[in-house]
Amino acid sequence: MRFHKVCKTSDIPLGEMRPFSVAKKKIVVYHIGTGFYASQASCTHMFAPLARGKILDDCVVQCPLHRARFDIASGEVQAWANFPVGIQLLNAVRGEKKLKTFAVDVRGKDVYVRL
Repeated sequence: MRFHKVCKTSDIPLGEMRPFSVAKKKIVVYHIGTGFYASQASCTHMFAPLARGKILDDCVVQCPLHRARFDIASGEVQAWANFPVGIQLLNAVRGEKKLKTFAVDVRGKDVYVRL
């Protein structure tokens, strides 16, 4: 596994995220107060694009579809899908699963991700 150059640090303002396709993998790169992080691009619940979600409390990404929340740095589930009412029935089949995260290295003004 090697690092791939993804973007410039200036391409992602603080508090925002951007989707990228790197080595045939879709990822999201986040820029939060503690630095740059990367994860798989799709929510583990129903595979919605996380880049259309929002960053909460500078460390959690919320899925735009059913509002599952994940820690940006670790990928750990903070809250499983809970919207709309009744989605919990599907949760019996789609159990909690953390996001796959990737190592990020900032070299000068460039952001690299190891896949």
